[in-house]
Amino acid sequence: MSILLLAGSPSERSRSAALLDTVARRLRGHGPVVERLQIRDLSPQALLLADTSHRSVAAALDQVAQASALVIATPVYKAAYSGVLKVFLDLLPQTALRGKAVLPLATGGSPHHMLALDYALRPVLQSLSARHILPGVYATDSQVTLLPEGGHHIAEDLAGRLDDAVAQLLAEATRPPASPAFETVPFSQVRCSV
Repeated sequence: MSILLLAGSPSERSRSAALLDTVARRLRGHGPVVERLQIRDLSPQALLLADTSHRSVAAALDQVAQASALVIATPVYKAAYSGVLKVFLDLLPQTALRGKAVLPLATGGSPHHMLALDYALRPVLQSLSARHILPGVYATDSQVTLLPEGGHHIAEDLAGRLDDAVAQLLAEATRPPASPAFETVPFSQVRCSV
């Protein structure tokens, strides 16, 4: 099993990246291979021109395809996830997340934007055919302190929510896909009565 940590911040140091660091530490020792992809490191021109054949973009798309589960972290700007993340998600094939569990994480200046996870990001992840989108974790700037020496401090209540989210992710990512309860019926065979 492999879990891809997808950093959707345009900044090198960010609170959303600190959330990913915390999740990575909590995943260690639980078995999955953990990889990290920082969208900001991909070719900006290739991203904006939707050049999926570009080496950096093609490698990133392959990382998504190979992952069993994803953790996607983004800052919230103007009540939505970052533009960098949007550009990358737009390049993914329509079924890129099929069979995958996804844990969304977001940071914002105040609690007023916490619904951005549910109203902006979740519909996009659903449209990419994610098997299961876990309840997201939203953190305010006051809950994630970036330290001058490069580290960070996570507030205790947020740390507890991240622990719960990681436990859910591990349980969901290792669960076998459900088999259909009944055989699929082709649309051409569907009959309805009025």
